[in-house]
Amino acid sequence: MEQTAHDGVGRAGAAGSEGSPAVSARAVPAPDVRVPTVGEVLVAIEELWPESLAEGWDAVGLVAGRTGNRAAKILFTVDPTAAVLDEALDWGATMIVSHHPLLLKPVSTVAASGFKGEAIHRLIEAGCALVTVHTNGDSAVGGVSDVLADALGLQDVEPLARAADGLPEEGIGRVGDLAEPVPLGEFAETVFSILPAVAGGVRVAGDKDAHVRRIAVCGGAGDSLFDRVRSSHADVYVTADLRHHPASEVREAAADGPPYLIDVSHFGSEWLWLTPAADALGNVLSDQGFTTDIRVSGVNTDPWDFVLTPGH
Repeated sequence: MEQTAHDGVGRAGAAGSEGSPAVSARAVPAPDVRVPTVGEVLVAIEELWPESLAEGWDAVGLVAGRTGNRAAKILFTVDPTAAVLDEALDWGATMIVSHHPLLLKPVSTVAASGFKGEAIHRLIEAGCALVTVHTNGDSAVGGVSDVLADALGLQDVEPLARAADGLPEEGIGRVGDLAEPVPLGEFAETVFSILPAVAGGVRVAGDKDAHVRRIAVCGGAGDSLFDRVRSSHADVYVTADLRHHPASEVREAAADGPPYLIDVSHFGSEWLWLTPAADALGNVLSDQGFTTDIRVSGVNTDPWDFVLTPGH
């Protein structure tokens, strides 16, 4: 297995011309090399990130592809955008593992006249499977929030909201403690330093000199967990996509005390998971005697391109 990780991500170029899927030649494996099928990779994915851990509203699992086809090259990404498909198909990927679903809401057509239909057509025409590992990847041990908590050096970590049908350590979000209290401003700088560079940066609500030690995190959008954050007695909550009214109400109720808020890029908070997830899948497949080439996408799928701030 070849694992390629990226320290940074860059926005890829535009997609190819309409009706001309970017299909690249695939090397034929040597006769003694055991390449897994899509179905065999799905079994490994289920072992790592069981579908039973997905939220009821979510859409996870195989989106496109035949389970009997070979999966010699697997690309991990946060979003299955057109630029990611360009990258994957140019490389000759036979499977894409995406954190975010392409088809979260029901559709009545996959005509190529729409961007989602175009993506499905490109995948099928190229013989590339697409698999979604979303909230099951959030909740599982070693999932998105576990990776974020580990990157921040948290200890004695436990879920913010335990999974109904999972292990005690599985669920949405995590909360744990730093080894020593630090000023909020210094901690925010640590958060900024571990994330990929994106236009939105990191926003903080709270006194930068206030000391924090107990930290709650949730990769992706996490303002539905505010009650859990308060009951966990966290000093600060790190998550993404914080909306004005929920964030304002939390800060008003806190009377300038904790929990303080750190709002980060949705893409950035989940991008951290890709390399450990790719490593984990590669290890499971290798233990089963399979040879695969697994990479992490180098495409920045954060939707924002630039930001204006006072004085700029």
